[in-house]
Amino acid sequence: MNSRHNRAAMLGRLTALALAIGLGTVSGAAFAQSTTGSIFGQVPAGAGQTVTATNETGVSRTVAVDAAGRYSISSLPLGNYKVTLNKDGAAVDSRSDVTLRVGAGTEVGFGAAASAAAASSLEGVTVSANALPSIDVSAVDSRTVITSEQLSKLPLARTAEAIALLAPGAVAGSSFFVGPTGNPLVSIAGSAVTENAYYINGFNTTDPLSGFGGITLPYGAIDQQEILAGGYGAAYGRSSGGVISQVGKRGTNDWHFGAQALWEPNGTKANPMNFYSKVGPNAGKLYDDNSSDKLWRTTYSAYAGGPLIKDTLFIFLAAEQERREGDQKTSSAAPFVYKQSYRNPKFYGKVDWNITDSNILEVTGASNKQNYDASIYEYSYADKTKGDFVGKDTASVNKSGADLYTAKFTSYITDDLTLTALYGKMKGTYYTQSGGDQSLPSILQANQQDPLIGGNITNANPSATTADPKHKSTNTNFRVDLSYHIGDHMLVAGIDNQKVLDKDDGDSTTGPGYAWEYWNTAAGTPIIGTSPTDAAYVAPPGGRGYYVARYVYRTAASVRTTQRAQYIEDTWQVSDRWMVKLGLRNDQFTNYNQDGVPYLKLTTPQWAPRLGATWDVNGDSSLKIYANAGRYYLALPATVALRSAGASLYTREYFNYTGIDGNGIPTGLTPIFSSTGGPISANSEYGIPRDPKTAAATDIKSEYQDEFILGFDAALTDKWTYGAKATVRKLRNAIDDVGDSGAILRKMERSGIDPDTIGDIQGSYLFNPGRANTFLIPNTNGGYYSVNMNNEDFGFPHSKRNYYGLELYLDHAWDGKYQVRFDYVYSKSYGNSEGQVRSDIRQDNVSATVDWDYAEVMQYANGELANSRKHNLKIYGSYQLAPEWLVSGNIGIASGAPKSCLGFYGPNETNPNLGYGSYYHWCDGQPSPPGEAGHNPWTYIVTGSVEYRPDWADRKLAFNVTVFNLLNQRKETQIYPIHGSEAKPNPRYGIPLYQTTPRYARFGISYDF
Repeated sequence: MNSRHNRAAMLGRLTALALAIGLGTVSGAAFAQSTTGSIFGQVPAGAGQTVTATNETGVSRTVAVDAAGRYSISSLPLGNYKVTLNKDGAAVDSRSDVTLRVGAGTEVGFGAAASAAAASSLEGVTVSANALPSIDVSAVDSRTVITSEQLSKLPLARTAEAIALLAPGAVAGSSFFVGPTGNPLVSIAGSAVTENAYYINGFNTTDPLSGFGGITLPYGAIDQQEILAGGYGAAYGRSSGGVISQVGKRGTNDWHFGAQALWEPNGTKANPMNFYSKVGPNAGKLYDDNSSDKLWRTTYSAYAGGPLIKDTLFIFLAAEQERREGDQKTSSAAPFVYKQSYRNPKFYGKVDWNITDSNILEVTGASNKQNYDASIYEYSYADKTKGDFVGKDTASVNKSGADLYTAKFTSYITDDLTLTALYGKMKGTYYTQSGGDQSLPSILQANQQDPLIGGNITNANPSATTADPKHKSTNTNFRVDLSYHIGDHMLVAGIDNQKVLDKDDGDSTTGPGYAWEYWNTAAGTPIIGTSPTDAAYVAPPGGRGYYVARYVYRTAASVRTTQRAQYIEDTWQVSDRWMVKLGLRNDQFTNYNQDGVPYLKLTTPQWAPRLGATWDVNGDSSLKIYANAGRYYLALPATVALRSAGASLYTREYFNYTGIDGNGIPTGLTPIFSSTGGPISANSEYGIPRDPKTAAATDIKSEYQDEFILGFDAALTDKWTYGAKATVRKLRNAIDDVGDSGAILRKMERSGIDPDTIGDIQGSYLFNPGRANTFLIPNTNGGYYSVNMNNEDFGFPHSKRNYYGLELYLDHAWDGKYQVRFDYVYSKSYGNSEGQVRSDIRQDNVSATVDWDYAEVMQYANGELANSRKHNLKIYGSYQLAPEWLVSGNIGIASGAPKSCLGFYGPNETNPNLGYGSYYHWCDGQPSPPGEAGHNPWTYIVTGSVEYRPDWADRKLAFNVTVFNLLNQRKETQIYPIHGSEAKPNPRYGIPLYQTTPRYARFGISYDF
């Protein structure tokens, strides 16, 4: 037997026993959108004892040890601590190198033997804390924390989302959706990409307009990133997906400086796949030439941090500038070459002021920007050559992003009472410069032009819509949190208020105010509706089924939202080994239209209970069983008002044509009959301001989700841990819009209401899908009819989104030599609605998707949802190959997302009701639920990195090479789902939209001193 190993194992177990939370310690609370940690533990009982925690910035807190030998120090700033046990004011024992993790409790105990020896010799004993248990028996949530030390080793893309993908249950969202500065988004445990909350140093930075991502820190400024994938406490809200919370670095008593340069040259990039047509006469022909679509990238970053006044005032500054440039070709449907240029600067600054030992002030500033510019050139697929300059991209963004300023005050009023208050503002700018030839209307669907007249004829106005260049937003956060430790209880309560002003938001059609949109269908098939009695009906096109629409779109408004919440939570150490967390949160949401009038007021108490429990089975932190259940409410962001409560204009006017000029503009126009005699808006969006009383159902309730988790964590050895977790999520209530005004009219007539007294029925209403809803319908007397509509009235199924996940993991903590983690998740996400957005058809209008507009589009909608990945294996880690050499890897293996095949309705392939075309869950006249068309391929992405830190530079200089997608696996990740009809299949159906990023290399050099 190896006696050295045996002694180490025995020492590890004795240490764990000494540190056991099962001895009755109440862990320190890490409340609010946590930026702190806590230390707690057990010492030998005795009078006159205190424990002092001191970090590298001079922050020092001393608490008394109670009669049972327990102590707890909560709300400590992150950093490295020395924890000292004092007897009658003299130090008798200590633990050094105690590193806190955000939102977590760290056990630091003092064994009887060590303390007695130290006390008898009157000399302090210092012990390294590296052997502290890795299982946090005080945590009931599903939390992944990635530290700056790990980030410096792991081969990752430099985004918060790339870090978040390390968390179990997190998968890449559809590439359709991106964050404020173009970053890809993630789905967590089956939720939509808009259902996550983002934080920087406790401030909510989530995109206030639509919920797509949030601003984040420069990569080198991240101290810790916390990903909460479920089970989080009552302090968190407005999220039914996950929480991505970053804590920035802070200055210490030593000055540190550093800089880094990264380069991704085009020469190392493999060629992307080309995409080919799958159906129709062009099957097998090149549709999208991607072979030379590459962007080179350089990133420069620097930081500096240290004391302005030692032990009192500190500063940390960081900046990052990313630059990308390259060419991107569009498809043969509208062939152009975009010469693109991106600039993405990020800044971060933090000042920490230790006013006294009991009062700390933190001031944070952060900024994310994206500057985009693109020149457009003609492109010929016939001879593969770039042609003449066309103009600037209409969506050329000169300045987009946000600036954040926030202050947080912490006061340790007593050893047991702590107050924190946070206030800040985030100001967004969305300036869009119009490009292209604005004298011309944009041409849409040029590949649908009649080939006997023309084909793929476009012009120098490449974008159909553009945003208001004056668009700005302001997001204000204010929260106060109070924690009180009494006996076996840690009580935390607080308020969490947020206000958003969205000014001059909206899009409008470019050029002369309209675009031309080409389509074709089987001759004699109605474009919209089934008969002239339909509210929106367009008669069958003549000739060969080719027609064109004059498309007009405009949304413009200044709107605002207010979101308030109150919460209380009790962490109760019930017994030696049992701890219970019981919390309650109450949210209130109000959304205002452009006139400042509420159109959505959800202020009736929305109780969100949270219950969690942990069982330290052996009493030595070697095995933890935990469970929790909770309800999570989701607010609607500001932009919902633009379509659902504003004065939006969204019409098409249909024509037959006999010619197409050189700019793609149709000639020889003949109007096609419509029920209005002119423009048609399927959702009755004719630019008329909405009555706020009729924007939503009168009894509408907020979207919320219930979640249940059961899991365990266990120590295999003193370095290896393993565990399993089961998660169930059920979306209990959703918000979307319904557009079936005909069903409402029929219900009113069945109820005996005189049709001549019924006023205008709106084209869409916000409501709760799958539930009974009550709508106000104007009458001709100046009042309203109250109409209750249930599922049978609309012909709807019940709303469903269910997620089931089982996680297995094995982890080896960094021990100076290596660290590795294995995570496998089997999950199932199914239902008839993805959530606030819809990934397969790129619907980013939050809570205004095609789903639930009328009964026909929901038929056969139940199936596997877009964010489902049944199998997901993640392996990542680092290995110190030699003192100067470090290798690291990151492997992701996942099954593909489900495919959709969307066609015309029913066996006869008709286009009923609002006539959305090929958007029904039918394919070639057969039912086609989501996932029925199969899945995209499995992906196997292997990324590796090698770093060299030479001794001759004191290991302050580092050279790094990272190769992403080392095996150069190229697979499609999403396809175009619109099938069309059996007689006239859509030529784009089945063509990939996105693919895995081909292999590329990143070279880096950094210096830290």
